[in-house]
Amino acid sequence: MSCDIGLYGLAVMGQNFALNMAEHGFKVAVCNRSPSKVDTTVERAKAEGDLPLVGAKDPKEFVSLLSKPRKIVILVQAGKPVDETIALLAEHLEEGDVIIDGGNEWFPNTIRRSEELAQKKIMFIGMGISGGEEGARNGPSLMPGGPKEAYDLIEPILTKCAAQVGDEACTGYCGPIGAGNYVKMVHNGIEYGDMQLISEVYDVLKNICEMENEDMGNLFEEWNKGELASYLIEITAKILKKKDDQGQDGYVVDYILDKTGMKGTGRWTVQEAAEQSVAAPTIAGALDS
Repeated sequence: MSCDIGLYGLAVMGQNFALNMAEHGFKVAVCNRSPSKVDTTVERAKAEGDLPLVGAKDPKEFVSLLSKPRKIVILVQAGKPVDETIALLAEHLEEGDVIIDGGNEWFPNTIRRSEELAQKKIMFIGMGISGGEEGARNGPSLMPGGPKEAYDLIEPILTKCAAQVGDEACTGYCGPIGAGNYVKMVHNGIEYGDMQLISEVYDVLKNICEMENEDMGNLFEEWNKGELASYLIEITAKILKKKDDQGQDGYVVDYILDKTGMKGTGRWTVQEAAEQSVAAPTIAGALDS
């Protein structure tokens, strides 16, 4: 099988995006550092409709399965693993091939990698992917940035596999290298701020207004019918009304630790806001809490 595109990195996001592309009729080759995940993905492809997906056990075989110019999406942990994966693949690539990094990455790193690959005449795209595991499988928002020539090669795949709203795909060319990661960074930063606002409202309703979980859930449901309508408001209402089904009394929210972590995009947004002299106090507040 001569494959239209390859995907390296088969954690759940990678598996789901590979299956998404295969389900839309593209022939997909997959590879991973640990071969067991290749087997899992191939088995899933068969079980989910005998999709056109093949597995490779090493980078050389993986690259050999791809039609030229080769197009490879990598979905691995940001930072050093991305550099290591690029080095592993670039050894077998040629002039005109394209690597697309689909992870959350600090945009200066994307620019650096593009410059390094340009010396080998390999094109590089940094692409934000929004929608989580479910979005990766059924239709994410895709934010690619890089050489227009490279984007044109992958545009038909992205347009088909992205989420669809009406007759419009949730993707488009964001601009030169780094632009896709920049858009995704700000997108995530805004989401940090939204979640901070929701948390503060919950705190006021619970501890000052002394509202019960069910009543707070009903209030968020009402807010979701008006100008505040959004995915985050919708799921907040559901979370507040979710009763424990693991043997405890009461509501799930009362058993959740008042603690959060972060992967970096909120901090990067605040750093860039400071560089551009743009006030971002709500996002900064989310980092402080």
